[in-house]
Amino acid sequence: MTTSMNQRRNSYVVRNLLYSLWALAAIFLVGTLGYHILGGPVYTWQDCFYMTFVTIATIGYAEVVDVTQYEYGRMFTVFVGMSGIGVLGYVLSTFTAFMLESDLNIVWRRNMMQKKINKMSDHYLVCGLGLVGKNVAHDLEKSGRPFVVIESDLKNIELFLEHHPEQLYMHADATDNDVLLAAGVLRARGVFAVAREDSTNLVISLSAKQLNADLRVVARCHDMKNVEKTRRVGADEVVSPDFSGGQRIVSAMLRPNVLSFLDEMLMSEGDLRLEEIRISHTMTGQPISVLYNANNDCMVLALQRQGSWQVSPQMSCLLQDKDVLMVMLTQQGRMRVEGILAGA
Repeated sequence: MTTSMNQRRNSYVVRNLLYSLWALAAIFLVGTLGYHILGGPVYTWQDCFYMTFVTIATIGYAEVVDVTQYEYGRMFTVFVGMSGIGVLGYVLSTFTAFMLESDLNIVWRRNMMQKKINKMSDHYLVCGLGLVGKNVAHDLEKSGRPFVVIESDLKNIELFLEHHPEQLYMHADATDNDVLLAAGVLRARGVFAVAREDSTNLVISLSAKQLNADLRVVARCHDMKNVEKTRRVGADEVVSPDFSGGQRIVSAMLRPNVLSFLDEMLMSEGDLRLEEIRISHTMTGQPISVLYNANNDCMVLALQRQGSWQVSPQMSCLLQDKDVLMVMLTQQGRMRVEGILAGA
């Protein structure tokens, strides 16, 4: 429905632009003929056309064609000026509307966004902009992480852009390999397969992993019987909102304070957050204390090594390749720690 409305609006704008151009051309024709008749053979067709132009454009030069000897000569100039100025103003306003609302403007904006996407790296792809996808995009934006939205329903994109006008997006099918490549899947850090249908998320997970095996894929799955299938085709993590929602309801009843604390740590609006930090080989052999750096904006809560967790590890503990740290930190602390890891 939205596409057909846009098409009708574009055709309406184009039609008005053509009508206004024809009207302007008719006024130039009438003015040129009129001045040629009034001025006689002394003046060339070019002189008469120029007289019409300076009259409509209100440039204010001296009269090129002398029409003072005719009783209604100056009245003809008034007619050409008033009608020409009105039509010219309508042409300019219609042309502006044409540039803003026509497909040319859409193509231009799409090309500009594509150039920005081509420069991105270590970003995320949010495939699907339903209820779950909007929350994912909102959290990524609040945490300052770059991402690109891929959505096939233009209405969902327009609703999202009302609150996030600068967001990069692609109006396309995320199951298409060419679309994923255009969104920078080869340079991306992760993919969120959060479309409405489980089958769609399964195909997105499979396509993304085939294009970039190092990519982390998190998929949404409504039916629990599809969880294992989605994981087998490449999803690193499969989340069922219905199952997770049930667990959350139980926790809200039995462990309300624990749930409140975890919500505070995971909220994108909060300054204090719980983050996961993966250690690369460049940090091997360095103590955990290097992350503190005499600051109190982070705290290492646990360390995962070879599948087992160590709670509250010592600051002198030496880091190893592929270690995973569970760290509680502020947003400023996250930026500082990421800078330390990048520098290493």
